[in-house]
Amino acid sequence: MREEVVIKADKVRRNKKIVKISKIVIVTSFLTLLAAFLLVSLIYNGGNFSITLDRDLYKKNRIIIYDDPDYKVFRSELIAPISGSFSNTSYKWFPNDLDNYNGSHNGRNYLAYSFYIENMGEDIADYWAEIVIDNVSRHLDEAIRVRVYRNGIPTTYAARADNGHPEPGTVAFNNDELVMRENIKSFKPGDINKYTIVVWLEGTDPECTDNLIGGEIKMHMAFNSENIKPYKNQ
Repeated sequence: MREEVVIKADKVRRNKKIVKISKIVIVTSFLTLLAAFLLVSLIYNGGNFSITLDRDLYKKNRIIIYDDPDYKVFRSELIAPISGSFSNTSYKWFPNDLDNYNGSHNGRNYLAYSFYIENMGEDIADYWAEIVIDNVSRHLDEAIRVRVYRNGIPTTYAARADNGHPEPGTVAFNNDELVMRENIKSFKPGDINKYTIVVWLEGTDPECTDNLIGGEIKMHMAFNSENIKPYKNQ
């Protein structure tokens, strides 16, 4: 009888130990997941789509960026606000006048922002325009579309399809970090280029599947005085 009691007591102790270890594992896993969630929030929700200007373009050439033609002052950054999450949509549902606005004019499930770059100096200048992918999760970049209007002429950029070719009606991203880059030459005094940026998740893209649910992406546009290696915000 004594031996039986000891065996039962040992089982109880082992069971308590297992329960204790299980609780520790569950709590640790929860904290790990919580930390990962907060990290994603800090990376992706800590800011909006931004447009930055190399200070050398202003100092040397008096080039400025602005989103209000009645308020032309030097700013090194413009902010295109983003609110909430976007679902997949299609460019076919967009209005035809997306380039006829100033500043932010987001629509349902797409970002839209219009602004200007102007040479207010006395010399002809060149500049580089680029859109950089800072961070991405769940391969969301595979179904993202970025349309860039320059003076009313649109170009739509997308990641290459699985077959290695550009998606229909698009220009392929330069690489995994760079959506586009172009060199604007002979930007004369008084010249103004208007840009409109539109970003959406294209529902007709074969890569737009349920696997992208919860995915996030952060990008920015930069105007530089020279061709530099893309950088990523930390």
